[in-house]
Amino acid sequence: MLVSNKIGRAKFALVLMAAIAFAFAACGGNTGGDVRLQGAGATFPNPLYQKWLSEYGKLHSNVKIDYQSIGSGGGIKQIQSRTVDFGASDSPMKDEDLRAAPGPILHIPTVLGAVVITYNLSGVSQPLRFPPDVIADIFLGKIKKWSDQRLKTDNPGVTLPDSDITVVHRSDGSGTSAVFTDYLSKVSPEWKEKVGSGTSPNWPVGLGGKGNEGVTGQVKQTPNTIGYVELAYAAQNKLPVGLVKNKSGNFVEPSIDAVTSAAAAAIVATPDDLRVSITDAAGPNAYPISSYTYILVYQEQPDPAKGKILVDFLWWGIHDGEKFAKDLLYAPLPDEIVKRAEAKINSITSGGKPLR
Repeated sequence: MLVSNKIGRAKFALVLMAAIAFAFAACGGNTGGDVRLQGAGATFPNPLYQKWLSEYGKLHSNVKIDYQSIGSGGGIKQIQSRTVDFGASDSPMKDEDLRAAPGPILHIPTVLGAVVITYNLSGVSQPLRFPPDVIADIFLGKIKKWSDQRLKTDNPGVTLPDSDITVVHRSDGSGTSAVFTDYLSKVSPEWKEKVGSGTSPNWPVGLGGKGNEGVTGQVKQTPNTIGYVELAYAAQNKLPVGLVKNKSGNFVEPSIDAVTSAAAAAIVATPDDLRVSITDAAGPNAYPISSYTYILVYQEQPDPAKGKILVDFLWWGIHDGEKFAKDLLYAPLPDEIVKRAEAKINSITSGGKPLR
């Protein structure tokens, strides 16, 4: 009987110790060990995010953050299903996608970028000029030849070959596609009616490439092609980029300053949740196919230790991380948007308690 009581007390002590250890871990007592975060989504900001992860990792040796550039559509699906700690998208989530998530999701803007028209055209050395209606009709399949008169009109002195135009577009669910088709829907009634905007539109013509990397590769390898990619991908691959005619009637080169101008024109109209389109922005110097890119996070974090690291990383990104943007051809956030992003980060909680 005495032995039995001793065994019972020993079992009780073990159970009690395990419960205390579990409670301690749940309250953040495990922050001294390695913390791993997984993110996935947009290819648009991937060059910058990889730089951020490298630099942040140097400051926090116990933190391991991985980011997979699978496209904005994939990032939205994975954050909805909670298979990642954070998602990423250039296109804000739609209301119905937010409603389908198991909890409130915040949009944290990180930087701005340009979706550019890039092409592979032998013998053409100066940047081509593209008015919006011509871009739409090329991607609708209505303008079929590089020697089309409408292309010649805006590119005097350029010898354009009498070759078929091969369109290259994204094959995966893509925020870059959403930005591009959002722009086309604003400037072309026919595009809006026949195709519309979205991450996975029904493309009228062309070849598909996976990710910004895939489209860039297709254009680079195939003569007489035209496609749309984030500016950094064209620059890294030494591909030409077109000048696009903006709302003010000026042909604008995609640049950090031109993207910043587009953002500045839209700040007043930016809603509280920061989901905003800045394509076809007003202003003489605005580049018309500009966009924010976002990290997507749950406002209520299930794991306080991981949530604390995620909040710290996001705060670091929109402050210290911004200094890496320009070298990689992204535009830093405007000061007003940084302040509003700070408020979003400060609203992230775990167990109802703030994580900053």
